[in-house]
Amino acid sequence: MESDTGFQVALEEARLGATEGGVPIGACLISAEGRILGRGHNMRFQKSSPTIHAEIAALENAGRLPASAYKGATMYTTLSPCDMCTGACVMYKVKRVVLGENKTFVGGEVYLKQRGIEVVNLDSQECEQLMSKFIKERPQDWYEDIGV
Repeated sequence: MESDTGFQVALEEARLGATEGGVPIGACLISAEGRILGRGHNMRFQKSSPTIHAEIAALENAGRLPASAYKGATMYTTLSPCDMCTGACVMYKVKRVVLGENKTFVGGEVYLKQRGIEVVNLDSQECEQLMSKFIKERPQDWYEDIGV
């Protein structure tokens, strides 16, 4: 699954976020038919926004879609989704969440599973390295991002 287009796009977005000085988390929403609906990265610092996490950015960039567009969709994200992003995945009834890693942060994976959403952890070393570096270099920014 690390070779999946959705994961590769999410990883590109995470790298982009890092080069912009933001939190290196990326996401990509793929339709059941394999089409990219939206992609994005965490823009908390770039846009001075408390809510533009990667998954939210991907949904925002998908634009206004009918509820049926999300049926069977997969949200690829480079990190375990926080409660806000977990809620968005539940609200739009995505079928599956594929995350890059959950060693640096564990979000709402249990809740996703309880709501019938498949969760796949790719345990990506690159995703873990991106986050570990950010957390080490900017711990206060990281804790701000996760509401601590």
